[in-house]
Amino acid sequence: MTDETPDHDNARHHEKMAKKKAARAKIMAGKTIEKGLLIVHTGKGKGKSTAAFGMVFRCVGHGMKSGVIQFVKGAWATGERTVLEKFPDLVTIKAMGEGFTWETQDRERDIAHSRAAWEEAKKMIADPDYKMVLLDELNIVLRYDYLPLEEVLEVLRNKPEGKHVVVTGRNAKDELIEVADLVTEMEQVKHPFRSGVKAQAGIEF
Repeated sequence: MTDETPDHDNARHHEKMAKKKAARAKIMAGKTIEKGLLIVHTGKGKGKSTAAFGMVFRCVGHGMKSGVIQFVKGAWATGERTVLEKFPDLVTIKAMGEGFTWETQDRERDIAHSRAAWEEAKKMIADPDYKMVLLDELNIVLRYDYLPLEEVLEVLRNKPEGKHVVVTGRNAKDELIEVADLVTEMEQVKHPFRSGVKAQAGIEF
């Protein structure tokens, strides 16, 4: 027969949580640096752009201005863009791409659109009004060598100190991962596309 009662369990839980809280407070006390981050969302799993747009929504909630450059999905009517365009004072969205490279089937045009998008991205990164800049699907552009990698890295390495820059897309370059502050790799475990389910509003766009 056990002597554990609800009161005993509650007391043990309280003691355990008090120790965790003290340990957490000690850890947090040593975290004093505040800086702009270079964030990369990559991997084969779904949710890279979705998570990045979530951070843009957070910036809106804090009254901080964000810029978004869409390197690939410019031709898509996305729900994120529809919502964020309701906050023109806080969010600037430039949808520059025409779709994935297998859709355009025109490398020179893809390169031209990538260059135009990158020029806009550089302006946003340099502009002190923007707290965060999202470079959506930049990794795809770099994967196909539509922009010189070193040129992009040079800008990202030397971005303004307080600026957050988020880069999304599969197959992030190792060199980009190396210079980033935060890297998340989305792992695909299961996807409805494999079962014949098409992209749906509210889920994929």
